[in-house]
Amino acid sequence: MPSHTFTSSPPLKGRLRVPGDKSISHRALMFAGLAVGRSRITGLLEGEDVLATAAAMRQLGAQIERSEDGTWTVHGAGVGSLVEPHAALDMGNSGTSTRLMMGLLASHGITATFVGDASLSGRPMNRVIDPLSQMGASFEASAGGTLPCMLRGASPAVPITYRLPVASAQVKSAVLLAGLNTPGITRVVEPVATRDHTERMLTGFGANLEIGEENGERVIAIHGEADLKPMDVDVPGDPSSAAFFLVAASIVPDSDLVVENIGLNPTRAGIVTVLRQMGADIEEQNRREVGGEPVADLRVRHAALEGIEVDPAIVPSMVDEFPVLFVAAALAQGTTRTSGLDELRVKESDRIAVMAAALTAAGVRVEEHEDGLTIHGTGGEPLRGTSNARVKTHLDHRIAMSMAVAGLASSSGVEVDDTAPIATSFPTFMDLIEQASSR
Repeated sequence: MPSHTFTSSPPLKGRLRVPGDKSISHRALMFAGLAVGRSRITGLLEGEDVLATAAAMRQLGAQIERSEDGTWTVHGAGVGSLVEPHAALDMGNSGTSTRLMMGLLASHGITATFVGDASLSGRPMNRVIDPLSQMGASFEASAGGTLPCMLRGASPAVPITYRLPVASAQVKSAVLLAGLNTPGITRVVEPVATRDHTERMLTGFGANLEIGEENGERVIAIHGEADLKPMDVDVPGDPSSAAFFLVAASIVPDSDLVVENIGLNPTRAGIVTVLRQMGADIEEQNRREVGGEPVADLRVRHAALEGIEVDPAIVPSMVDEFPVLFVAAALAQGTTRTSGLDELRVKESDRIAVMAAALTAAGVRVEEHEDGLTIHGTGGEPLRGTSNARVKTHLDHRIAMSMAVAGLASSSGVEVDDTAPIATSFPTFMDLIEQASSR
């Protein structure tokens, strides 16, 4: 278990780029693979999940190549022209790839078998199997609706209006993708709005979508038998990855850092809103739109943060960023209260309890509640934990990275018990910290 001590940092300076957004990386490959002609993708997140999507699209007839400089070129097969795969589609550990790909294939007259690793094979797919079956596809899944699962697509499929029983961007996306090759108009009704990367990027690739409201619910309609046009996509940086550097530059004195090319989709970028409410100095530079997504370079300078009451309504747009927000709160003036965070107890670890223990070890006064934390900040004074506070991360990458950031603003360092999970989820994290602090 590689432990590492993160110690007081010099000011963070310069410019850096964080890895590409995973949700957008999956979709860029899929939609480029359905367009007729050549698309180029830069900034793709090259993790195992996204590579599983690339491999599956190749099996379905798209030509996908990666050049030395990290640019991906995709010659798409065209909606309606996918080929039947010769072997099972191996989705690895990627639930996103599986659910979106099932939607994609449900309206093509081909048969495909989906397989995955042990973890993915334990996750039920009924949430997508139900609506796709209503459209005419048939499934032979393992017990409990799990993988391996054989799908027989319907040609032509039947357009439906589907009301999401549970808020899920993946289920919404699966139905909309099935609608691409279904004659007529397929509709999804969302009682609670979820991430809208699919709608934005499909529109960018030339699909005809209409988004409206009925009785206070969001309704997305897609016109079938679509012709997607190729497009060049520069995948925006992941706001979840950027969050660590936004907080680090806010709490390390004299920092002035630019984090380039960050996706600012309002369904994802709540961390920027909340940090600004606390007084963070975050300036958007070079605002632009890429593949239908709002993007900017974020210049962050050290600022005196103030404790706030975080509005629970913002939780869905930053649920993964709360561990590092707790670190910002620990260095703020006054008290920060968070609530509505029940979901954090069932993440990779119980992030409420684990962060409460970690911050306490680093010398912060914290009160734990059922659905959040109350944090009494130091007013910008360095954290004074027990000499070399050792933090148990419970193999949770976000805990490890959040407490690494806390160490940069501590007087005696913070020891993270295991940095291996960081390498799995954000392999360049340690290098970027070093790069920013050595200028």
